[in-house]
Amino acid sequence: MRIERARGTRDFLPEEMKKRRIMEERMREIAERWGYEEIRTPTFELAELFTLKSGEAILEEMYEFKDKGGRHLALRPELTAPVIRMYVNELKMAPKPTKVYYFGNCFRYEEPQRARYREFWQFGAEIIGSDRPEAQAEIIALAFYCLKSLGIKAELHVGHVGLIRERLRAANVGNDEINRVMRLIDKGEREAVIDFLNEIGTKNELIDDLICLVDLKGRDALKEARERNIVGSDSDALKELEMLLEILDYYDVLYTLNLGIARGLDYYTGMVFEIYEVGGRLGAQNQICGGGSYQLAALFGGDDTPSTGFAFGFDRLAEIFLPETMHLESMKVVVIPIRTKNGDRDVMKESVKIASKLREFFPTYIDVMSRSLSAQLSYAAAIHASFAVLVGKNELKEGKVTLRNLDTGEQEKMSVEECVERIKAF
Repeated sequence: MRIERARGTRDFLPEEMKKRRIMEERMREIAERWGYEEIRTPTFELAELFTLKSGEAILEEMYEFKDKGGRHLALRPELTAPVIRMYVNELKMAPKPTKVYYFGNCFRYEEPQRARYREFWQFGAEIIGSDRPEAQAEIIALAFYCLKSLGIKAELHVGHVGLIRERLRAANVGNDEINRVMRLIDKGEREAVIDFLNEIGTKNELIDDLICLVDLKGRDALKEARERNIVGSDSDALKELEMLLEILDYYDVLYTLNLGIARGLDYYTGMVFEIYEVGGRLGAQNQICGGGSYQLAALFGGDDTPSTGFAFGFDRLAEIFLPETMHLESMKVVVIPIRTKNGDRDVMKESVKIASKLREFFPTYIDVMSRSLSAQLSYAAAIHASFAVLVGKNELKEGKVTLRNLDTGEQEKMSVEECVERIKAF
């Protein structure tokens, strides 16, 4: 009986893994150059960690279970909450700001669709201890340059939830109602926002101001908001956003100001941003990154610590990481022992030594099936190797190898050292 893989999961074949490792390595390199250090958290956590952050409703979307000790656990549905839990438990005495990055798999029980799976991967980064404009700009710029390292074209939208919250507070909307309105805006349910505000008795002109505010986009959005008196010049959120945008310009980051970006959870405190794929290859599921400023540490038993971070949907990035930007033409080399019927242990011994030397520089293969010369060359062609290094009795006598270019068929005897330099120069 053939066993199928679980629904919503995938098997990654060698070429796909090669691509994903290249992506991961480039993003890690960028994060570490910017002073971020890698961390890793457990694959499962106490379920309470996620219900405290997102409410009991998230249990419907999680793989949650009781272990043999009766503890209520869950496979992590995202990585921000585990990172802040780790900070509270292990890193709260570390110098501020604490700058970390992470890469790991997450799990959500939802209907699988294109670029949306039940097991998926996130790459993210957090600055813990600061949500000032300088920290916010650095986080956005880090995400921007991660994408640039992958050659992925995308559109960055930047907003600030403080502007929406200030407008709602000015309309005497209570905190619980503000959170509900923010959730509706986050879902794009414009008519539901209007109906709810009418239901709780909000004045029509204030509703109009709010709808106008969340519709504002582009470089002149703040200017227009001021001219319409939707945002006052004494607004703290406005001052913070203006400074953030000024610093983003220093980084040469291209962005669209979008005042309609919202978050449905009240621990988001200021800047928010989203990045969308350009080109339509992901269809409707085109958001590839989200981030913002938040305060979660107090919820998990720590001090009230400001933080700023982002997470990439790594699987969606993998969908749009094109072959022409992958540089997968890594130089494959095959060492071919030319055996006689008697086996020639000396040939095999020297071939292993030569393969070990070549592996210091290139992906190198050696026959482990005692095949003939022609069969080994056929295998080299099948795996798209660039060079074959032939080792036989004649080569052993001369202290050389025969290097064959598998594209042109040209070959020449030379030392192993010369062989390395020739392949490097190809």
